[in-house]
Amino acid sequence: MTQINSKIPQGPLAEKWKNYKDHQKLVNPANKRRLDVIVVGTGLAGASAAASLAEMGFNVLNFCIQDSPRRAHSIAAQGGINAAKNYQNDGDSVYRLFYDTIKGGDYRAREANVYRLAEVANSIIDQCVAQGVPFAREYGGLLDNRSFGGAQVSRTFYARGQTGQQLLLGAYSALSRQIGLGKVKMYTRYEMLDVVIVDGRARGIIARNLVTGKIERFSAHAVVIGTGGYANTFFLSTNAMASNGSAAWQCYKKGAWFANPCMAQIHPTCIPVHGEFQSKLTLMSESLRNDGRIWVSKKLEDAKAIREGKLKPTQIKEEDRDYYLERRYPAFGNLVPRDVASRAAKERCDAGFGVGNTGLAVYLDFSDAINRLGKNVVEQRYGNLFQMYEKIVNDNPYETPMMIFPALHYTMGGIWVDYELMTSIPGLFAIGEANFSDHGANRLGASALMQGLADGYFVLPCTIQNYLADQIRVPRFSTDLPEFAEAEKSINDRINKLMSIKGKRSVDSIHKELGHIMWDFVGMGRNAEGLKKAITDIKALKKEFWSNVRIPGAGNDLNVELEKALRLADFIEIGELMARDALDREESCGGHFREEYQTEEGEALRQDDKFSYVSCWEYQGEDKDPVLLKEPLDYEFVVRQQRNYKS
Repeated sequence: MTQINSKIPQGPLAEKWKNYKDHQKLVNPANKRRLDVIVVGTGLAGASAAASLAEMGFNVLNFCIQDSPRRAHSIAAQGGINAAKNYQNDGDSVYRLFYDTIKGGDYRAREANVYRLAEVANSIIDQCVAQGVPFAREYGGLLDNRSFGGAQVSRTFYARGQTGQQLLLGAYSALSRQIGLGKVKMYTRYEMLDVVIVDGRARGIIARNLVTGKIERFSAHAVVIGTGGYANTFFLSTNAMASNGSAAWQCYKKGAWFANPCMAQIHPTCIPVHGEFQSKLTLMSESLRNDGRIWVSKKLEDAKAIREGKLKPTQIKEEDRDYYLERRYPAFGNLVPRDVASRAAKERCDAGFGVGNTGLAVYLDFSDAINRLGKNVVEQRYGNLFQMYEKIVNDNPYETPMMIFPALHYTMGGIWVDYELMTSIPGLFAIGEANFSDHGANRLGASALMQGLADGYFVLPCTIQNYLADQIRVPRFSTDLPEFAEAEKSINDRINKLMSIKGKRSVDSIHKELGHIMWDFVGMGRNAEGLKKAITDIKALKKEFWSNVRIPGAGNDLNVELEKALRLADFIEIGELMARDALDREESCGGHFREEYQTEEGEALRQDDKFSYVSCWEYQGEDKDPVLLKEPLDYEFVVRQQRNYKS
């Protein structure tokens, strides 16, 4: 069986990263100029990595599918970024941030990676302040913090409800400086369609110019994937419509292991689905759970009357409201982790207490906060989020409680990486949401921005040198090599095959069907029977796609439908692997909830004796079952416990 080497350094937990940096190989400044690095993606992970590597002296080729790096989906993040500065003096520390993160992930993440993330988080805040990111401040001038789910301290730094935007503009400023200096060559509106392997190492990519339709080749000494997650497999998610898993999936098909694909996060505070023709869902920041209280009616007849429009939520008396998170989890209340809050909302709606015309919604109410703090304070903290809600729902959340319901948001699974963020293919690295490394089975709120910037600013710039130090005598690669020609031919054959189908169904109609299969059987609640049906249905849908999809236009031109079709072909296969991984993991942990494995109180029931490992799936070829490899999660410094958010 393949031995998995995660390259975790020896020594005490708090010294592993320092020990690694003290003994890693370095590349001197003159040699850095001789080395090229491709970075795919310009979100927080991609932009910070490209800017940092260029600042160090490497030549960087940076690719993004948007028309500007600023349009990367990181810009949509709202609530904040975690770090253990302990400005509030409420008992925070690097260890506590580490422990909350590993507990929040239900003990399914690597200790060493998570501790490193907590350790470098403080440096991220210093870096971003130096860039001019306008974090919220207290009256005395210190940076302000607010609370987030899964923690009992205030450690989330924020810029109103637009933290992702401000952080991305900071990274974009650093990136723009390097573009101006000529150290980064920026390729906008390019989509990576394949990674090129030469003599067992990643040496370049094949990308499609989305404006002209031309397929182009690019070579480098190393390739970095920072392309985000694959939540759009479900069609409806909080991700931008262009967000996709194709770059990561093509790496998988070239030999990179795909880790924990079933670990997908449902976010509890999203605006509910409101129609058949919706293309995406809108997130309401988790920060709203600081001051908003979540409730449904205690009486079934009141819930029914609300759904029928005969009662308004403001007419429900206080004693007739069920603040179910506060009731079930008194220690954390409305600030339980996302997976716990999502399942609790589903349980209330399944029991008939849901509101809205579909019955698939609960209330997020700010009346207490407005009475306690005043409308002005609430507006100052969350004003842009309230505006966004009102524009979409046409209801004033200052006067009527918001309606929210869980939706697909983030994927904890992704390309497997070792401690150095290198995949199982030498020279191919994965950062941010594209890798699996830090969040286990559930990501705590405000940790996505933390991981993206940690990987890009502080981790990858160190670890990639360990690999590139042996590459300084390797000359630049010609894109005329047969490996490049073969990869390009494979892509052209795939495009020609898609364009020649000329079926009757639109790409979106098939994607929606995939989304229904995924939500119904691989969503918040999963069971063996449903997962087996999902695998059968997805295989049938794959045949339908490859025999009956209709793509208008030409393959060698600007063609949005072709872009969507190429991504959907990958989503279908990703969906099947997600279901297969969920079926194999016969336990509940974090966002992976198998209905057969739960406590008497309906909480996730892990099986540590059987499933304390990372599921690493290895591609075996078209229509062949992948092989499962297991990376044991041996905990030296933490004792696994049943997660408890009640006391």
